[in-house]
Amino acid sequence: MQNLDLLPSLLSKMNENQLALEASIMELSSWVEQQGGAEVAENVRGALDTLDRNEEFIKLTLAVLMTPD
Repeated sequence: MQNLDLLPSLLSKMNENQLALEASIMELSSWVEQQGGAEVAENVRGALDTLDRNEEFIKLTLAVLMTPD
């Protein structure tokens, strides 16, 4: 298998990791909010919005990369 053939799988795993990190950070921001850190939680959620905005593009691009020629 050529190294380039591994790229879609690598990117897919990286995307899975990113989604897992997003979920765990969201859990932490909820906990922070419950502890009285509403402003911090809001800032964290604002930063996570970038992940949400890019998710659809990443999924579509991975689908194209994983489609056999």
